[in-house]
Amino acid sequence: MQWKRMVYYVKKKEMTAAENMFWFVLSLPHLILCSLDMVDVGVMSGAIIFIQQDLKITEVQEEVLVGILSIISLLGSLAGGKTSDAIGRKWTMAFAAIVFQSGALIMALAPNFKVLMIGRFLAGIGIGFGVMIAPVYIAEISPTVVRGSFTSFPEIFINLGILLGYVSNYAFSGLSPHINWRVMLGVGTLPSVFIGIALFVIPESPRWLVMKNRIDEARVVLLKTNENASEVEERLAEIQQAAGHVNAEKYEEKAVWRELLNPSPGVRRMLITGCGIQCFQQVTGIDATVYYSPTIFKDAGIKGNTQLLAATVAVGFTKTIFILIAIFLIDKVGRKPLLYVSTIGMTTCLFGLGLTLSLLGNGSVGIKLAILCVCGNVAFFSVGIGPICWVLTSEIFPLRLRAQASALGAVGSRVSSGVVAMSFLSVSRMITVGGTFFVFAAISAISIAFVHKCVPETKGKSLEEIEMMFQNDRPQQGGELELEDVKHLMQTQ
Repeated sequence: MQWKRMVYYVKKKEMTAAENMFWFVLSLPHLILCSLDMVDVGVMSGAIIFIQQDLKITEVQEEVLVGILSIISLLGSLAGGKTSDAIGRKWTMAFAAIVFQSGALIMALAPNFKVLMIGRFLAGIGIGFGVMIAPVYIAEISPTVVRGSFTSFPEIFINLGILLGYVSNYAFSGLSPHINWRVMLGVGTLPSVFIGIALFVIPESPRWLVMKNRIDEARVVLLKTNENASEVEERLAEIQQAAGHVNAEKYEEKAVWRELLNPSPGVRRMLITGCGIQCFQQVTGIDATVYYSPTIFKDAGIKGNTQLLAATVAVGFTKTIFILIAIFLIDKVGRKPLLYVSTIGMTTCLFGLGLTLSLLGNGSVGIKLAILCVCGNVAFFSVGIGPICWVLTSEIFPLRLRAQASALGAVGSRVSSGVVAMSFLSVSRMITVGGTFFVFAAISAISIAFVHKCVPETKGKSLEEIEMMFQNDRPQQGGELELEDVKHLMQTQ
């Protein structure tokens, strides 16, 4: 390994506006793919009100319908790693878009609860593939100096998806209850149409091509994104070095899972960080806040379906605005400072929401404070743990493990999300809605300690450098590769 090449990519100058725009356009289909999940979340939060009226479903069926998407999507996440290593990152995303669109159309046309669940199953599989592979692709194809921003771009589109869902709910709420929820669910098919067209234009991941010994194709992709031939050769050599032992061993799938299930100390630290941050992203209750925001606002005292859906639009706007702030800060401030701000702010807002719903419900002051606390919670989520969760998961794992380890992290996220969504109404009935948010606040407080103990700073490091950081006994906190670590790593080669 030629360490000067690695340091070159860490210290490389910032990109121009034109270069940033090029990389953004290149990543656009994958960003839209990430939004499919939250289009569904936003739409379902309002559509479920009218599905209850039209199909006469019970509260238990409502919980199952809302939460089962996350549980089923773990099947897609588990299969996504193997599929993406077999057919490539790009065409795995194409498959995800097709499956999701099929499920969304079935849901929109469903005559009863059983058919609605069939569509939900297909949509969940497609979402599972998408949330696992899209961040991996973006991390593998993005330049080091802007990888954090680009890998967190999916969170922008996730929030735009939620906002689109909320706005469509409000716009179509005046239609007949038999029609409006079908139109709302049908809106979710629109993003996948664009993805299907765009995937015929964008390139495959050069790291995947190298892993498959398709070196010339990888060089062509890199030349399309960098006109400097010498820089391309340096980057290609770095990728080949990282993938060298993978090619030498013919990349056996069983060996990868064996390494994940019986990890070395370095890989164990990666798994704790990656899977832990994924779980904390969900168990702090963000999906409950988004899915059941009409229920929360109703408990606070807002009356009428139209007023409830109008309040959710404010949540969607807040979430979208603050993710834009995170995109600008993530490669300047760093991952860990934003995580501190995020987790501390969420803990405060969740505790405040619990107090408001428990002590001040059904009054104008209580309504205003409830809306403020919900908007504050999603704002702090969006400025930190929301986007940074996906950035870290796609950054920290080595190439030979990246797809499967990212799938494992996505599984943890999906299971956590599903458990929260499928239990929120039942738990709220037992301990009240306010009491449930006290529980979320306690979990969020634990996440602050997790960030302090287990999450290192990865700003400004190449993917290969981050791997070596975790292999050391102590993680590096600075932005440069220390000389003593270079010497240590060279001795291990």
